Amino acid sequence: MNDIFSEIRPFRPEELQDVYTQLFAEQGFHHVLDFLYPNIGHADIEKRMRQCATSLEFQRNFCVEFLDSVLARSGKGIEMDSSSIDLSKRYTFMSNHRDIVLDSAFLSYLLLKNGCDTTTEIGIGDNLLIYPWIKLLVRVNKSFIVRRGLSLRETLMSSKLMSEYMHHAIVEKNENLWIAQREGRSKDSSDLTQASVLKMMAMGGSGSLKERLTEMHICPLTISYEYDPCDWLKAREYQQRRDDASYHKQPVDDLLNMQTGIFGYKGHIHYHCAPCIDDFIGSLPDDMQKQEFFERVAEFITHEIHSHYYLYPCNYIADDMLNSSKQHMGVNYTEEEANQFNDYLSRQIERIELRNKDVAFLRERMLTMYANPLRNSRLTTQNS
Repeated sequence: MNDIFSEIRPFRPEELQDVYTQLFAEQGFHHVLDFLYPNIGHADIEKRMRQCATSLEFQRNFCVEFLDSVLARSGKGIEMDSSSIDLSKRYTFMSNHRDIVLDSAFLSYLLLKNGCDTTTEIGIGDNLLIYPWIKLLVRVNKSFIVRRGLSLRETLMSSKLMSEYMHHAIVEKNENLWIAQREGRSKDSSDLTQASVLKMMAMGGSGSLKERLTEMHICPLTISYEYDPCDWLKAREYQQRRDDASYHKQPVDDLLNMQTGIFGYKGHIHYHCAPCIDDFIGSLPDDMQKQEFFERVAEFITHEIHSHYYLYPCNYIADDMLNSSKQHMGVNYTEEEANQFNDYLSRQIERIELRNKDVAFLRERMLTMYANPLRNSRLTTQNS
């Protein structure tokens, strides 16, 4: 059988043993194992890994354990409200994007914890796969590859192939999928869905645009972290882009963001699944212009994501600080919590090393990150 998806899809069960051999031949992978399992020999880890005959078994035996340890060290609770969907069915979870690694990892973790019989395949940009062993590992972990930095013609071809794979995965493989609502993380937490993501998804499948998107069973997913460990890195990047129009992130920056996001303090974490949007898509006029169709669906997904934020004291505190007010104090936070959050911001800003460090600008950027979920939620409520 001609496997047109061989370069982008997760590894199949029959491929895993060879992939494990390749992984353990990579010195960089050994360094990661030494960091994660300082008291366990590589041979013992390899033996345990080779007992995993499928990617799902790998996730159950390694990823769940790893995420339990991450949450124990850097979180204070996690849950998912999935009451609006049927976890025996398959969905394309489209979410806001906060953390490079953990957004999708926690989704798979929570699906298992909530009784789902599988996890989710994950769309991941190849710009993050800077070492060969990382590309191998993410494909063991049920990731499919999103190619970046291509010419226009190559991008169209790559997008069509990826869309065809996504339709294949959800219809024929009976897998869940996760994809962000936009390319890259929303650094200011504005969380707006890009119509271009939906256009890509509608390139695969068959039938009308409505039928192609309905086949994906899109479920808007809202991810709410109490604290974003990468807030200072995002603020730093804002100033770097402001001060240097030619600034581009380097691979080492992505690695630092991944490491900081995984091991930094996150506080409480909440995931909320909105109802699948199949009915909404079905309600749209059949003769709607293509651009308007994608924009309407994108706006609806954004509305659903904004409607289900889990709001924390820091969201209200940040909004008040930006407005130089105490409007929410006493109801949504205490003075002690405000002082603690102010101290937190100061510590995070101290971590930023820049030649012409603009503390006021950095502080405003960080406050905006924390205020925007509240502002988005408020606007959505007012416009409903």
